[in-house]
Amino acid sequence: MIDGTAGVSGRRDADEALLDNPEALAEHDPGGMLRHTASAGAQVRESAALAAEANLGVLADDGRPRAVVIAGIGTAGRTGDVLATVAGPRCPVPIIGHRSAGVPGWVGAADVVIAVSASGRSPEALGAAEAAHRRGARLVAVGAPDSQLQSIAEQARAPFIPVPRRAPARASLWALTVPVLLAARSLGLVKVNEADLAETAARLDADADRCRSAAESFVNPAKSLALGLAGSIPIVWGSSPLATVAARRFGDTLSANARYPVVTGALGEAGRGRVGLLDGVFGGLAEGERDIFADPAEDDGEGTRLRLVLLRDGGLNAEDDTDEPFAVEERRADAVQTLAERRGVRCDVVTAEGGSALERLASLIAVPDFASVYLALAHGLDPMAVPAITEMKELSNQ
Repeated sequence: MIDGTAGVSGRRDADEALLDNPEALAEHDPGGMLRHTASAGAQVRESAALAAEANLGVLADDGRPRAVVIAGIGTAGRTGDVLATVAGPRCPVPIIGHRSAGVPGWVGAADVVIAVSASGRSPEALGAAEAAHRRGARLVAVGAPDSQLQSIAEQARAPFIPVPRRAPARASLWALTVPVLLAARSLGLVKVNEADLAETAARLDADADRCRSAAESFVNPAKSLALGLAGSIPIVWGSSPLATVAARRFGDTLSANARYPVVTGALGEAGRGRVGLLDGVFGGLAEGERDIFADPAEDDGEGTRLRLVLLRDGGLNAEDDTDEPFAVEERRADAVQTLAERRGVRCDVVTAEGGSALERLASLIAVPDFASVYLALAHGLDPMAVPAITEMKELSNQ
């Protein structure tokens, strides 16, 4: 009989004091997830250099593809979302994420398949790479060196970008994403130049410095965000397609690192239904019945409430040919903040900064990435080791 609590440890209530104790943080983070998260800027530089050494130029020999399929699961699958949003609505071909083994039935010699796997052995990426080779599609593979994925790429005489496996996949987003972007650039589908990469890496470095463990909570935006989310049910909405990618990424890391349930998505879609959560038993109803004089330390868990995190694109894409006018996105974001305020639901806002789509995306991802790790540590959880993930793999592989 499997013990369903094996390896599960931590505390239900967040320890705020722990976050301002660098020694305690290091003790609770034996796998170094904070260090891996801080490596995002270095990941951009390293993977760009590795992609430059791959023979990506051959991708352009057969001209523009009919479609590009990004095959992968989890964080590897998110790279397709990043590519689609950085390419934008002007992209001349469809970019399609595929999160199951194999490839869509229509894929053939006119298409490009980019198979992505941090380990180089995920069934989804391996199946897609094999199917692409079999059908004559152009293939690009991104993953761990000396892996099964590399072997398939070599058999297919396809470009392979090796991504050294130094951290869990969820802490390797940028190492996996940059090769995908540069492969798409070789196909003429996205405008990402060396300056964009350098500025994105610098932005990630600067945010890592702001979010370092030695910075106290009142000046550390990630610790402040983590403490605001502690004990809540987070709702993370993005005001634009780019911000929505960051919102879904935050949902991934909150679930895996901090083990929090979370609702994520596009604010435009939420406004047609999910915004009703603000009126519900964890939103306006709970806030209306709250005793403002009650001791928070005596909360028995029945008072769990929503916490809204709004990721805003910042207005820097106002001149772009976007799917939706920028003014509409801004009015919608202002409206949901007003709705939350009227119902007593607290709202954190992260606004994008930077001169390119890639840098703006990085500015929306960096602080939330750190916040998910700090929230895990505040609950006494090891953000690196997730027993349920390991157990799920064992049960599935049986």
